[in-house]
Amino acid sequence: MDFPEELRYSTDHEWVRLDGGRATVGITDYAQDALGDVVYVEVPDVGAQVGAADKMSEVESTKSVSDIFAPVSGTVVEVNAELADSPQRVNEDPYGEGWLCIIEVSDAGELDKLMDAAAYRALVEG
Repeated sequence: MDFPEELRYSTDHEWVRLDGGRATVGITDYAQDALGDVVYVEVPDVGAQVGAADKMSEVESTKSVSDIFAPVSGTVVEVNAELADSPQRVNEDPYGEGWLCIIEVSDAGELDKLMDAAAYRALVEG
């Protein structure tokens, strides 16, 4: 399992990479491994307002359908449209080409509620 140190993690297995006031969001290596082969990804709409812990999209695998929750509040400013034709990118590169969306963060304080890599590792290996 991979837990990049520069990321923040939610208890729902989403990761966040902060760049200024924007947060790139995806699902963790642990989550994609638990899901199995991803066959469909529903990304949120650009312009959508999301609240922390609100359902914002879905990932369907050969095993199940899982809701994806916004780890922070804000406005969706970009989505990974490539996932429509290549949902397997979530399995192949969850922290790179498998990202889901970028959120313009409205409450930076919410980032403090997310876990660092060590805390997330302890959660999933716990």
